[in-house]
Amino acid sequence: MAYNTIVYEKSEGIGTITLNRPKSMNALSSEVFREMAEVLELISADPDVRVVILTGSEKFFAAGADITEIRNISNATEAHAFLKKARAVFSGLEDSEKPVIAAVNGFALGGGCEIALSCHIRVASEGARFGQPEVKIGLLPGFGGSQRLPRLIGKGRALELLLTGGMIDAGEALRIGLVNKVVPAESLVETAMDIAGVIAANAPLAIEYCMAAVSSGLEMPLEEALRMEAALFGLCFASDDMREGTSAFLEKRPARFTGR
Repeated sequence: MAYNTIVYEKSEGIGTITLNRPKSMNALSSEVFREMAEVLELISADPDVRVVILTGSEKFFAAGADITEIRNISNATEAHAFLKKARAVFSGLEDSEKPVIAAVNGFALGGGCEIALSCHIRVASEGARFGQPEVKIGLLPGFGGSQRLPRLIGKGRALELLLTGGMIDAGEALRIGLVNKVVPAESLVETAMDIAGVIAANAPLAIEYCMAAVSSGLEMPLEEALRMEAALFGLCFASDDMREGTSAFLEKRPARFTGR
């Protein structure tokens, strides 16, 4: 399918979404959210896609929400409608049963930082910059930044970024745990593809259950989370993939997983 604000490609079990609004620094608009929602639904229903990569241009991952569109919002009802479109996409990324890797190149500010936070793994180029500058224009993050950021890097560090509206470079983002890895710009997509390829080669149901165990378990008391883990562990034993994986290991051959 052709899109106006994104490019979607699929190859060898990996779906790649590229934000594509170069004249607007990949600003996130209602049209971006609509097209992202469409492609995420497409990916969810496609058994051939096992991992997703979200990336942007060399200079801009995403420079935030579209300020021109925000400036024209005149009341709380319109603001809520705009946020509803955005949150459907951000939650769609976070709740995806397929791992989503953000390959962050250039500026990831405001909504751009928040959409990266919604992904499961973040790889940054050396020139990447992160920030939540909403307070500088009289707003607070509305796409989950005030909630996902402290959960990822801790309350104090998150508040410093949120209250100052300042930017940090890729090295600092790595130090505080905002990103998993920093690589040269020319290696960014290749690195993300390498990680995605390793994940895509593993058992799809096991990947899905691992993600569910971590995402849900973090919100539970430990004993409850351990019971959930045990239940998911048991479900693996009902899968063809577990039998194939153990057989392949004993036979010293590559496993051929089917996601069943």
